[in-house]
Amino acid sequence: MEELAEVYARALFEAADEADKLDTVRDQLGEFADALSESRDLQVFFFSPYFSTDEKVEGLEKVVTDADEIVANFLALLVEKHRMPAVFRIRDRFNRMWQEENKVLPVQITSAIELDKSTVSGIGDRIGEKTGRKVELSSSVDPDILGGIVLQVGNNVLDASIRNRLENLRKQVARGAA
Repeated sequence: MEELAEVYARALFEAADEADKLDTVRDQLGEFADALSESRDLQVFFFSPYFSTDEKVEGLEKVVTDADEIVANFLALLVEKHRMPAVFRIRDRFNRMWQEENKVLPVQITSAIELDKSTVSGIGDRIGEKTGRKVELSSSVDPDILGGIVLQVGNNVLDASIRNRLENLRKQVARGAA
């Protein structure tokens, strides 16, 4: 199923890129996927085999009113090919392609306490300098890490939390006792 999402996302990306509408398509695909994930009724309607393709296309036209033609046609294609459940994975793949095209690097900072904005932006600035990419920065608080930070840069994770250090120490003690 992952390959399927990749193929559809690549086709949509190339069509949007050719029409110079990458940002528009990304935003509208995201809006549709968010609306679908938040509405159980929409999921039942678009994912259920009990509704015909014609009914789903008609429903899609009512739900997606002001969408770009590329997005509307793409969603109709997903309905016709019975691939609508893959829309979430397609969105994820499309977003990764968009980030790569725009040299955007997602960075997530997790700390035990709220960090001030200058500290968070300073970390983002340093990562941006080192990687030569635009950093899309987000931060969150997780008291369970006890202290320090967990930094996720793209697919890489640097865990400099006290919880991680304690876990490593526990493993070393367990190995030494064996």
